[in-house]
Amino acid sequence: MEKEPMGLEEQFWKKVDGEQLGQLLQMITVSKGLEPSGVAFVCIGTDRSTGDSLGPLVGSRLAELGYPYVIGTLAAPCDATNLALRLQEIPPSVVVIAIDACLGRKLSVGLYQLSNQPLAPGKSVGKVLPPIGDYTIAAIVNVDGPRQYNVLQTTSLFRVMQMAEEVIRAIVYAIPL
Repeated sequence: MEKEPMGLEEQFWKKVDGEQLGQLLQMITVSKGLEPSGVAFVCIGTDRSTGDSLGPLVGSRLAELGYPYVIGTLAAPCDATNLALRLQEIPPSVVVIAIDACLGRKLSVGLYQLSNQPLAPGKSVGKVLPPIGDYTIAAIVNVDGPRQYNVLQTTSLFRVMQMAEEVIRAIVYAIPL
């Protein structure tokens, strides 16, 4: 069996910029032979909080582009209130890529965490929700600290929209239709 590049066969959490996100995502999809029809994107968040709107922004755009399995859009969000129900929409035998915003260190804001481990949605605001995905893309949209809900409410929409665009570009690059 061929060994995957950069140790991607083992569990990993890699902090990357937008360009690296596309490159690593492409390495994963090529090594796994993934096609758009074999991938479900679970885009977590809500449009009621700027910092938490990254997932639905990405999901809406992926759906508009024609990706077949997208759960979580601006029109039909996937958030803490309906997560368990929405997860039932995931088709069997697909690879799940979970996409969400998160909070992190000051120097990490604007970067992404890519992992081959499930996403823990709501973790940065103290929620315990079911883990999601075979892979995780977590966008670090603001600084973690006390009063996480307030931080998410006051996160720059411009930053979130820029980061959502980078995630979309990375997906289109790595898993073209």
